[in-house]
Amino acid sequence: MLELSFLILSLTSISVFILICFFRSTSHPPTKTPCPESYPIIGILPSLLRNRHRFHDWIADMLSKTPSSTLQVNNFLNLSHIICTANPVNIEHLLVTNFSNYIKGSRYLDFLQELLGHGIFNVDGHLWTVQRKIASHEFNTKSLKHFVSDVVKSELSKSLMPNLFKACDHGLIIDMQEVLQDFTFTNICKVAFGVDPGSVSSLNFSKAFDDAAEIGFSRFMAPLPALWKLQRSLNIGSEKRLKEAVKVINEFALEVIKSRQEQDGGKNQDLLSRFMVLSSGMEFKDQEHKRMFLRDIIISFVLAGKDSTSTALTWFFWLIAGNPHCGSSIYSEISSAAPPPATASKARIFSYEELKNFHYLHAALSESMRLFPPVPINSRTTVEDDILPDGTCVKKGWFADYSAYAMGRMERVWGQDCREFKPERWLDRDGVYQPFDQFRYPVFHCGPRMCLGKQMAYIQMKAIAAAVMHEFEILPVDGGATARKMASPPYRLSMVLKMRGGLPVRLKRRVTAQQEVNKRD
Repeated sequence: MLELSFLILSLTSISVFILICFFRSTSHPPTKTPCPESYPIIGILPSLLRNRHRFHDWIADMLSKTPSSTLQVNNFLNLSHIICTANPVNIEHLLVTNFSNYIKGSRYLDFLQELLGHGIFNVDGHLWTVQRKIASHEFNTKSLKHFVSDVVKSELSKSLMPNLFKACDHGLIIDMQEVLQDFTFTNICKVAFGVDPGSVSSLNFSKAFDDAAEIGFSRFMAPLPALWKLQRSLNIGSEKRLKEAVKVINEFALEVIKSRQEQDGGKNQDLLSRFMVLSSGMEFKDQEHKRMFLRDIIISFVLAGKDSTSTALTWFFWLIAGNPHCGSSIYSEISSAAPPPATASKARIFSYEELKNFHYLHAALSESMRLFPPVPINSRTTVEDDILPDGTCVKKGWFADYSAYAMGRMERVWGQDCREFKPERWLDRDGVYQPFDQFRYPVFHCGPRMCLGKQMAYIQMKAIAAAVMHEFEILPVDGGATARKMASPPYRLSMVLKMRGGLPVRLKRRVTAQQEVNKRD
């Protein structure tokens, strides 16, 4: 009866909205900014449903057909107005030049408050400034960089590489995406909380976190927000699952925080301990308020580090498999660093200084993220009326989105070969890595909200990729990134650009020249 009542109420609400929005849609003057595949009242809904499985490519296709890589989205029932851009000049305006006019706003709080609370990725103004200042200070310390590097190296040698050796020796097909997700989850738990995630409560936390992130993202994609809000008020469907997931997340996080407060947090190197020390001079209503403040900060960094690195590496290995000449170049580069270990069962773990010299590997990772950015699209809310550099009019309260995924597929930005995987575009004549302008490559965002963990993310990705590729050839069951698959990439719609169905692979041991000699002897 509850579900039936919900359905009747939903249909009634939709009917009322249609009548209201019919008059709203006819009262707005036409815009100069193109809005492809849009219809009166229903807006882009038919096209959205038809292209949901290829959402990001659909956006890229539409943007590529506009004069300035910018379009206006007429939403279902005209309930909201959105402009979306893949124009570097517009992105610079949104994220730097007129930074204060484009905020996270109530949209993010509405959609993600249960998960992120008032964490750094969900707020603006004073709350954001305070957290950014604390985080910026810590991310620039050598001690944190070395701590992260030590955690990654330890987990590589003790966990990831031994497991891959076993899988290879037994001829198993493994899901590389899942393997990488488990590995980066372990890393982020140790870096953020200072805990080993081997316990049942940690595993429950991981699943609950994934569920909460997926449901939060689904709110962004909902054609009619009133429906999920109604589900939330009635505590049914996905909103009930979200409430249950957040309860698990909070219990785990607050228990860790409480435990750490009872210890001497200053002796530990993890992010939680560092933030506890730095926030000791701040004023809080009570201990519970302080714990929630710490909880929101740490959960935000778990969101940033849990799946972004594993997602980037999943696409990287898929692309390398489809472009074997690039894999050969990477192997040649990392093999020249030092001789392999004496025993075949021990992996070569590269040092921080060695990783910095792997320019081709760095270029290949950057090129992979250009085509498949972990966070494919981002959004802001407009504070006051504005006009973008290309002449696009943006009204107060409109959403201003920018698509890093589409940006990587714009010929006017990257040339005619923009859809091809070419690490060489990042190298100068001497083979030295050369970064591109941040507004052409907003994978790590831009301006004041630039990702603080960018350099650590590169070091982690290079450490994993170098260790794995030094020992194995990665052979995806689907053959990797063929031209046909690149035209319709197998991603699924989620907060980060995860691969649909995972990445099933076989591992093949590399045979070095010295091993060939030993075999003959």
